[in-house]
Amino acid sequence: MPVLFECEYRGQRYAGVRLPVPTEPLTLYPVSDGQLRQAVLAGGGADALLESVTAGGEPVTVAYGDPQVRYLPPLLPTTSGNSLITGFMGTHRSKFPRPPAPDEEFTAPNWLIKGFGAWLETNGGPLTVPASASALLEEPEVGLVFVNDEEGTPHYAGYTFANDLNDIGLHLQNPWGWTPYAKLCDTSMTPWLFLDEPPRSVSGQIVIERAGAVAWKGDFTCGADALFQRVPDMVDNLFSYPGMRRPQLVNYLLLGSDKASYHAGFRIADGDRITLDMASHGVVLSNEVTYAAQAGTAASAGFTAWGRAAS
Repeated sequence: MPVLFECEYRGQRYAGVRLPVPTEPLTLYPVSDGQLRQAVLAGGGADALLESVTAGGEPVTVAYGDPQVRYLPPLLPTTSGNSLITGFMGTHRSKFPRPPAPDEEFTAPNWLIKGFGAWLETNGGPLTVPASASALLEEPEVGLVFVNDEEGTPHYAGYTFANDLNDIGLHLQNPWGWTPYAKLCDTSMTPWLFLDEPPRSVSGQIVIERAGAVAWKGDFTCGADALFQRVPDMVDNLFSYPGMRRPQLVNYLLLGSDKASYHAGFRIADGDRITLDMASHGVVLSNEVTYAAQAGTAASAGFTAWGRAAS
């Protein structure tokens, strides 16, 4: 299936039109910030989008693994306020007592905001979590990418994959109130935008390494067939809210995850490396977990200083 990606190389923005192959050089095409988003809005499907990349300026060829190539999340705008990461919760069939009926009436799943697109990490970047994290959980998920036009109408661009790392321990202490806090962990996303409809099935393996050795591993599945809700229903319901239809906004929608290492009794520690191998799609997402340093001076200390200045 066709794949598109963007990166920075020697201070300039480029795009590629296929997954990199370790034994082959990488061909990069110069693009401007926003060029690919405008191509999505122009329509024409995958072929037109790829043509908009390859018909541009003179391409450059670089070696696979060149350290000067910095991959970017799909269609990420330079201005962080123009992109939003959000996610659905409790969507997988394994979390329901029965399978959905063919004519099941739609009930919207829980949903939350993770943050701006600029907060995303890609392959190799650190995933920073609060120093107070209780019990972490990796979540391999499908991420849908939408671009809003000038009127706020969302246009589907394609899908990618993400690790929605979160503090499930905090969530379980107060599921109805503390979940947004639990989600304040970094999220990583592959740079590869698959120019196709949301996948029915994705399969792969989670590997967690500690001090260079495998500490835990397990299989996972995700994709539309693993969900209780229907993806079109989830998307249509979410975009019925005007706040999601702000002009030029790029939306990254995470479709939810099944149970993983926490549910098997494993506990992620500072410095662990989490690798998600999406074997069915030939891509890998690998990141090291970093616990943030404990904050020194409380922000509220400024209240006292402000009060003294006012008096």
